[in-house]
Amino acid sequence: MKQRIYIENAGISGPDKTEPIICFDTGLDPRSFARTKMSQFMTESGYIVFPDGTHEEWKTAGVNEVNGLMKVWGPLFNAKRLDSILEKINPEDEPAANNSIDNAKQTALQAVIAWIKAKMFLGETKTTSNPGASFINNGKVFFAPEHISSRCLYAEGIKQDRYNNSDLCGMEEAAFCAGAMLYRILTGAHPFPSAEILQDMREGVFMPVHLAAPGLDQKLSNLIQSALMLPVTKNQTIKNGTEILTEMLKCLSNTTAVTSYDVASCDVTALYSRLPEEKKAQIQKEKQNYLIKHYYVTGTKRFAVRNRTILMAACISFLVLLFIILNMIDAASRRPTTAGLTSKEVVITYYEAFSELKHDVMEACIQGANKSDVNAAASYYAIDRMRKAYEFTAVPLFINPNELDNEDDTPAFNVFGITNQVIEFVSGNEDAGVISYRVNYILWTPGEDPINRSDLLMLKTDRRGNWRITEILRTER
Repeated sequence: MKQRIYIENAGISGPDKTEPIICFDTGLDPRSFARTKMSQFMTESGYIVFPDGTHEEWKTAGVNEVNGLMKVWGPLFNAKRLDSILEKINPEDEPAANNSIDNAKQTALQAVIAWIKAKMFLGETKTTSNPGASFINNGKVFFAPEHISSRCLYAEGIKQDRYNNSDLCGMEEAAFCAGAMLYRILTGAHPFPSAEILQDMREGVFMPVHLAAPGLDQKLSNLIQSALMLPVTKNQTIKNGTEILTEMLKCLSNTTAVTSYDVASCDVTALYSRLPEEKKAQIQKEKQNYLIKHYYVTGTKRFAVRNRTILMAACISFLVLLFIILNMIDAASRRPTTAGLTSKEVVITYYEAFSELKHDVMEACIQGANKSDVNAAASYYAIDRMRKAYEFTAVPLFINPNELDNEDDTPAFNVFGITNQVIEFVSGNEDAGVISYRVNYILWTPGEDPINRSDLLMLKTDRRGNWRITEILRTER
């Protein structure tokens, strides 16, 4: 990735065009540079802090168009970018390179100590905290102008700063950044490696320091943990930013005097103690438990929060579907069947249900037979229910002719049912599962003359062994 804040050996402006300068490549063409009003930040100050605590302001010297892009430049501060120093620590290097890893850690630790001291010397003076905009050289620290450097880092592709939290300010911001940098040095990894950096910071989702760096000095480990927990409002630490930075310097420096000009750091290997195998196994187990508890549980919780509308709709749909299914199961369990009835009892039940407009019972008695009787009973049942609803009465509209004392006086307009029913066995036997009956009867229907019917019924057992009417052959006269 191309750096856009760098030292350029061949100057692009100035009295001597070979003079080295600090260059800020904004990545903007002249039109975009003007539209974003970057020129108004040309007066913004940077700061150079010296090991003795003194400091001076740094100002940009000019802006030039180079290869179609606008570059801001200023006086040279010959040093290395802090983020480049931090990123040289690669714990995945070969074991034979352990010395180089320790050297990289030592160099980075020295740089962070100088950075912390510079921040404390400046106090509440507003300076950038992004390591990509800080340069270190033998205890001297350069903090680049905040807005111009932020634009250049954005152009580099650093859209989310892994070392700073936008919710913090002042010394709390500095303490958090110091904690994140020390975590990177002493564990070899970023505390917030995922894409959801800001959310992880606010919720305190990172591998605890004592698990990420087993054997690290306990006091220093607790201080880094406290610094990284500063953005978590529900877990505010007792120490403030200044106290955390002060205690960090005491742990990391060869002197206990925070205002000392000495920036020598202790040996990085001396910050760790050797752990017994039992302790290592315990820490490994705690790591696994943490990953399960925080990463998987946190991931599930965040997924639920992001998709709560969809999940809520899905839950409601599921509950509605479950309600419908349960109702269907309940209705099916209460649905009439012919279980336990003989073939003749099925025939009797069918015609009794016809007279009583129980179309569901009739439906249960047949399988494949003509449903004209079932449809007629259902129609008269619907008319009866509608009439009761409109007239608010419980008196049935239709009268079963078997309930009348004298058939001759039967009022045909509201009588429905069967009389004079005679059932005769025709053929078959129940053991064979096939049997026939003939049924003769008189059918009374509203507004019509009585009809003499003769039905030939074929019955068979279904797969459950229940008798069902499979065919009705009818004659009328």
